Formats: sequence, structure tokens, C-alpha cells
Amino acid sequence: MKIHLNTGGLAETNAYLLVDEQHLTAAIIDAPQDTTDALLAIATQNHYDIPQLLLTHGHWDHLSDHAEVTALFPKARLLIHALDEPKLQRPGSLLFELPYSIPPRNADAYLADGDKVHVGSITLSVLHTPGHSEGHVCFYSAEHHILFAGDLLMAGAVGRYDLPDGDVSLLRKSLARIMLLPDHTEVFSGHGPATTIGRERAHNPYIREWNLGRPH
Repeated sequence: MKIHLNTGGLAETNAYLLVDEQHLTAAIIDAPQDTTDALLAIATQNHYDIPQLLLTHGHWDHLSDHAEVTALFPKARLLIHALDEPKLQRPGSLLFELPYSIPPRNADAYLADGDKVHVGSITLSVLHTPGHSEGHVCFYSAEHHILFAGDLLMAGAVGRYDLPDGDVSLLRKSLARIMLLPDHTEVFSGHGPATTIGRERAHNPYIREWNLGRPH
């Protein structure tokens, strides 16, 4: 298994290419503006197929490049939680006018809590983790001890909950849920560097203030 990262766009958002090298299969996780070309180049150079584009949620900075992925891999299916599909159908920012346009589209399929997504032999469990957005999800691999956390949890921070679709009470519940994961779980977030559950349990000021950590 390999994880490639590229960061870009107005909000410095992370995109990931998750690869099963043995089966030459990969998935793009989130598609911020001007990030996917480099990841798609890695895929084409190594003959990886990309059958899926997985979106943690529907905010504009996580899906701006969705058409770039499907232009090069037309069979790639875009998956998102049903509650966040309206943001994909009417993409844009509610806070300011974007200097570029995002083509609208529908999802190819929906993600729901408890679903299993397969990237070759890699199995990702879908965790519905609302609070930053209604349909926010995380992707967790118990076998590989990794969590793609989107904008739920970041190094030293948590996702905004003051947006129109944010809810601090739901965010706290979602954070409490993922803090039950083992300390050594690597966390790949939508913004900022990678971290671990244990590091955030010990040092994240929001986790500490809200008393969400659970010792392991």
C-alpha cells in the first residue's frame, strides 16, 4: 500500500492517491483545485487503474477537480454521502465568489455509515461523521491503521462548525467516535500534516477541552 499526497487550491486542501500496488488499483480521496493532475500522472505512469473518486464531503475545496479525474479515468465512480450530494450538484462557496467555476454533477453512488469500500485488497470502512458538514464521512482501514479524516480532525485542530451546514454538537459526537480508535492510527486530514489519534488525544486543545479523549 502507498499513499501519495498533493496539496493545493485556495484553501490549501489535501488530495490523496491510495494505491494497492499488487493489484495496480488506486482511489483518489478528495479532489481540491489544481491537485489531481500530479496524482493522476503517478497513476498513469505506474499503470494504476482508478475506479473510484471518494469524497469525504461536498465543500467546494474538496471537489473542485472532480472533472479532472473522470476526464482521464471516465469509468471512475464518484462516491459521496447522500446528504452532501446537493453541494456537488450546486458547487460553490456560500461565503465568497470563487474565481473559477466547478462543473455540477450527480454522484454515481452514495456512501453510508458501515459501508465497505475496496481499493484492490485494501478495505476502507465508511464512518458517517457529521458536524463539519451534514454528510461528512471518514475512511478507516483497521488492517493498515489509517484514517482519512477529511475536515473532521486535523493536527492540533478540528473542522469548522460555524458554516451553514455545521453543528458543534454533532462534531463533538463524531470526534468522540473516532477517538475510540487505537492511538497508533495514522490520521490523514483534509488540511495540514498527518498526525495520529494518540497525538491528538494528548495535545489537541479541542479534544482536551471537550474531554473527548479515551485512553488506550
